[in-house]
Amino acid sequence: MNSIARTGQVRRRIRAWSRRHSYSFFSSLGVLLQHRIGTLMTVLVLAIAMFLPLGLYTTLTNLEGMNLRQDEWSAVTVFFKSGTSEAEDRSVAEELATRMQTENVVVISPAEGMLDFRDASGFGESLDMLEENPLPWVMQVSPRSGTTGEVEQGVRELMAYLQSLDSVELTQFDYKWLQRLGRMVELGRSAITALALLFGLAVIVVVANTIRLDVASHAEEIEILALVGAGNAFVRQPFLYTGLWYGLMGSLLAIGLLAVTMLYLGRPLGLLLEAYGTSFKLQGLGLYKSLWVLAGGGFLGWLGAGIAVQRYLRQLKIGGRLGRH
Repeated sequence: MNSIARTGQVRRRIRAWSRRHSYSFFSSLGVLLQHRIGTLMTVLVLAIAMFLPLGLYTTLTNLEGMNLRQDEWSAVTVFFKSGTSEAEDRSVAEELATRMQTENVVVISPAEGMLDFRDASGFGESLDMLEENPLPWVMQVSPRSGTTGEVEQGVRELMAYLQSLDSVELTQFDYKWLQRLGRMVELGRSAITALALLFGLAVIVVVANTIRLDVASHAEEIEILALVGAGNAFVRQPFLYTGLWYGLMGSLLAIGLLAVTMLYLGRPLGLLLEAYGTSFKLQGLGLYKSLWVLAGGGFLGWLGAGIAVQRYLRQLKIGGRLGRH
């Protein structure tokens, strides 16, 4: 009987706990909706603070995924030594295709190279005066596509392998642009981290200040609750949920602003990319990342509210007016 009684008591406590939290959760939302203008102003400030690092993160993610003829930009040109046979060149090409992380391998014969040079240079008559074709066998090797860091690593390994071959006279690749792009991406990631921390702190401060004013406006009610024995958790609960709602609504509005911005920039960006002979569709946060943003915004709002309420409760405790913990 004692175990049954204890089980029933635990269930009643759980039901009471869930009812109390459900009431605080929805009643705090109702209070915010009653003061629409003030709530909207606060949520808008929070949304702008969250939008800036989110916008930079999305921009960097799209830049990393953008392929402006990357296969041509990152192609390594290999010049073989004079006298190298076609069989040797084909053997190297097959080796690269099977062993190295390559996307495409194109072998250009001296005759094909001369034909391309004739069409591009316009020196057809002068080239006809040559007794023999001076061009060597050439090979263009494109590393496997991926992020900037992955392409950079692939090119580095590819260059090291090609330069170790006896049949290779020269390897040509403008490595500086890829290094600069990689450093810019790293700088962008660092900037995102710094902005996320900075604006995350701003969200906490804004919510804490808003909740502080809310607590001050209910000071008499809180003191009466403290006098009749209300504990910290009971007093703190509605304000914590208010902060949670601020964070959730701010992050939701930030996601909406980001979606509208991407929709607005999508068409002009598409027209710009057509000039580079490619097409690209802007990628948003997606459902998974959006849920993480909502969770992060809610946590920051909860934390800011907790800081503000705890400070006031500490003042009550010092004044000797606080009830149970």
